[in-house]
Amino acid sequence: MAGAAIQERGQAAPQATSSGESDKRRQILEGARQVFMASGFDGASMGEIAKTANVSKGTLYVYFDSKEALFETLTTEAKSELAENLFRLDEDDPDVRAVLTRLGISYLMTMARPEHVSIIRMVMGACEKFPRFGQAFYEAGPACGVARLKAYIDAQVAAGRLRADDTDLAAKHFLQLCQAGMLTRLLFNAGTAPEEAEIRHRVSEAVRVFYAGYGPDAAV
Repeated sequence: MAGAAIQERGQAAPQATSSGESDKRRQILEGARQVFMASGFDGASMGEIAKTANVSKGTLYVYFDSKEALFETLTTEAKSELAENLFRLDEDDPDVRAVLTRLGISYLMTMARPEHVSIIRMVMGACEKFPRFGQAFYEAGPACGVARLKAYIDAQVAAGRLRADDTDLAAKHFLQLCQAGMLTRLLFNAGTAPEEAEIRHRVSEAVRVFYAGYGPDAAV
């Protein structure tokens, strides 16, 4: 296999530095995404991933030395990018209700996407055997999103627009109020993805309840 390019077992190769290598890496990750989505972690093979990505197995192993490293990179990078895009919050924006409403709608629309639900199922299925998958996925996505929302809430508490002693818990409360069982329903395939009207209703109620507990006039 790829000699010096191969890293310690279970670790991804260094990210490419040239444009061509970056394109090849993205090509491999896209092929891996298709195979993992179709076959799951256990059913996927490096040979099938190489074939789907239209690269040789030797090239595949230059970038990723194992299926585990490829899976972890694919899922954590996707989740990290998602969290960064979703939780771009302007701490100086004083219209807290509007900020939370926009965040809540984007959050639920993303959570309800069939591909996103499938990725969560895949990680949950694989992390019993490889616990680090779940830890890495959690830190790249949910934990990152909560931290960013917490920072926004901290700024609003400092400005007197919200009241909260535990802003980390307040951030988690808001996100849970928004999805309130929706993700569980989708993970168990116990219903269809919500329509836009349901999403807006859920978020409106989440903001209302959040303000009842954390608004400037709430008792803390």
